[in-house]
Amino acid sequence: MLVVQKFGGTSVKGLERIDNVVKRIIQTKKDLSCDLIVIVSAMGGVTNELIENAKYFSQTPNPRDYDMLLSAGERITSSLVSIALNAKGFKAIALSGRGAGILTDDFHTKARIKAIDKDKIRSFLDDGNIVVVAGFQGINSKGDVTTLGRGGSDLSAVAIAGVMEADFCEIYTDVDGVFTTDPKIEPNAKKIDKISYDEMLELSSLGAKVLQNRSVELAKKLNLEIVTKNSFNLNSGTLITSEVEKEIISGIALDENQVKFDINSDKKNIDFNIFSLLASSHINVDMIFEINENDKTSLSFTISKSDLVVAKDILGDISYKIDEDIIKLSIIGIGMRSIVISKALEVLSKNGIKIVSISTSEIKISMLLRKKDGKTAINLLHKIYNLDK
Repeated sequence: MLVVQKFGGTSVKGLERIDNVVKRIIQTKKDLSCDLIVIVSAMGGVTNELIENAKYFSQTPNPRDYDMLLSAGERITSSLVSIALNAKGFKAIALSGRGAGILTDDFHTKARIKAIDKDKIRSFLDDGNIVVVAGFQGINSKGDVTTLGRGGSDLSAVAIAGVMEADFCEIYTDVDGVFTTDPKIEPNAKKIDKISYDEMLELSSLGAKVLQNRSVELAKKLNLEIVTKNSFNLNSGTLITSEVEKEIISGIALDENQVKFDINSDKKNIDFNIFSLLASSHINVDMIFEINENDKTSLSFTISKSDLVVAKDILGDISYKIDEDIIKLSIIGIGMRSIVISKALEVLSKNGIKIVSISTSEIKISMLLRKKDGKTAINLLHKIYNLDK
């Protein structure tokens, strides 16, 4: 049996928590007598500190050097976990992304995994090691360190579990699993026992912080079931799997990391030119609103705030306005119906909450609201859809 476990930043935030993780790893090894691969994130707060250190010198650091810097946090954690395991009598080895044979494309800060050296990892397992891999990173064809984007350790875990044909993959955080919404905002939020890949992908893409969206996308492609658990207790967590029968609404996500661009232009193909420029820098455009009338184009779109500096540089002399006073609230569920939309519009209108923009699909409704209204809107919608039940 082969088990892959991933421990996030809050689970390894400080030496005492690392010791707790090590005890959990040892218990899994004893209970299952399995081969074990452990993927770790940087200790909570370390990556942010490294980012701030870089920003002290430059708002747009060289991407290669930036990846070299940011990858250090995970290597520190993997080394400490391995040292602790060996000290407790359990043979272990710490590997960087390079050491684990994780090959990516050449795009820094948001690299995509191209291949993983299965035989390399297997050789360490066959030698009796618990293999502890630094998540979030790999190397490109030039041998340079690359990183996989925020939450990239989730992607490392799913990719390794898939390549190694693991029996199951566990993702450990500081919460009991996936909830109907953020329990820090809505105290009546409930844990979801099972959720489909599609719904989890939407939740992750729309602001839920339990799993990186690219990791869910890959898990669906590989048909790899994932369990998210709390590293601080023994609760059952949430199973992410194929279709499950349940209520229409799964949950509500709030994304506070959004910025909106508004562009009015009489230039032909302005939308194509803009989106091509953004795509060339791996900047994902989220909500798009476009009106073409009398040879004029009115275009609005949202991107992640973390991409704002790069986007402004890319767009150059294109005239635009930026709206940072927005959040995106999304309602997610299989088989959305018009009554779901009407309920949302009615309750928000009655409570004086203005919707800046709205978009819908078969599986979600996303609304741009003003920042001040985000938490109130979640509380109202969570109650009206009976998610607290």
